Amino acid sequence: MKVSISKSQTHGILDAPSSKSYTIRAMMCAALSPGQSYIRRALVSDDTLAAADVLQAIGVSIFKSEYGWHIGGGNFKRPNSELFCRNSAATLRFMAAIAALAPGTKLLVPGEGLSKRPVSPLLEAMTQLGVKCHLDGPIVVVESDSFPGGDVALPGDISSQFISALLIAGPLSQKGVNIKLTTPLTSKPYISMTIECIRKFGVRVNAALDMNEFSVVKQEYRPTDYTIEGDWSQASYLMALGILSGETIITNLNAESLQGDRAALGLMQRMGAHFSVRRSSVMAQQSFLHSITADMSNCIDLLPTLAVLAAVAEGASHFNNIKTARLKESNRVAALCQELHKMGIRTIEDENTLTVIGGYPHGAEIDSHSDHRLAMAFGVLGTAIGDTIICDAECVDKTYPQFWQALTTLGAKVEHDDK
Repeated sequence: MKVSISKSQTHGILDAPSSKSYTIRAMMCAALSPGQSYIRRALVSDDTLAAADVLQAIGVSIFKSEYGWHIGGGNFKRPNSELFCRNSAATLRFMAAIAALAPGTKLLVPGEGLSKRPVSPLLEAMTQLGVKCHLDGPIVVVESDSFPGGDVALPGDISSQFISALLIAGPLSQKGVNIKLTTPLTSKPYISMTIECIRKFGVRVNAALDMNEFSVVKQEYRPTDYTIEGDWSQASYLMALGILSGETIITNLNAESLQGDRAALGLMQRMGAHFSVRRSSVMAQQSFLHSITADMSNCIDLLPTLAVLAAVAEGASHFNNIKTARLKESNRVAALCQELHKMGIRTIEDENTLTVIGGYPHGAEIDSHSDHRLAMAFGVLGTAIGDTIICDAECVDKTYPQFWQALTTLGAKVEHDDK
């Protein structure tokens, strides 16, 4: 599907969608809890539905209603078929560890895009912990039906999801799990989110102050009612929309959230953006922007949003510690450079830095690279400059299926071509 975006003046109020990261974490914890849990305001997107399908295939009951999901966990069965994870990295990685607790041989199959993203360090760590597992091409094969546990060392700078996977499954291991990182941890907020979610389900994790070591003893999850807060990652696009094209008010936000992408607020303010912030909402106003130098190590998913803002800002913006962005749904660094160049914006990249030289971008046909965050970021930029076409625009279904409708609701001129 192609989406065409004309220059627009936006205005309105909209809820931020529920957090994908918290939804999937809560689903996994509920699946490990013997009994019924209720996940209020669960996000419904391609990634969360992938997690639901895989959990149901190993015996977890999930009943979806308008207001939340009822999840019955604690009684895994042997799956009758392959476990298709679509393109949800969190589902594949978290389930690789959880699958060791289910009977039989489990085959976790990634979608085409996900098959290019790393998983080997997690499997190597699981092997250290006594789990029999390996890769068969892109397929993760977990043969164990128990999780022995013990001590493990693994890198912290490839994906925080590797650590989260072990922390989620670790409480049900036979000996508990002690993790030592061999490289500094990036995306620390995601680990804090995992620990917070696990604690809501009755499990305690010990973490060193520098978050280079973690331990979790053998213990049981407890079913609970859990409410999913709004997603600061998705809110960043709606905030950018207000900054570029008119006033927007985004509600359903937790001002004290552990989400790393809450940093969007401070980073955009440093660029000159005008906000009015309340406890659960943010009003973004059209603003003149200037360049920024930013460390992205704890909020890497904000890179596309900030890059398109930098494209219209005065001066050269420098985004540092961005190498993990190359391992996402696309190589986001290379893709941002390629698509910004189409719009007449100069960029400079090296392994760990992206520089965007602000100017006067013009409309272009943008390849989303099947990456939801690129599609949303360039869609927002399109409202400010017009004459913009986003190809493969349906990729937003991964995390924000209502995104294009959200833009329309806020006054953006968006046309769909389903050919």
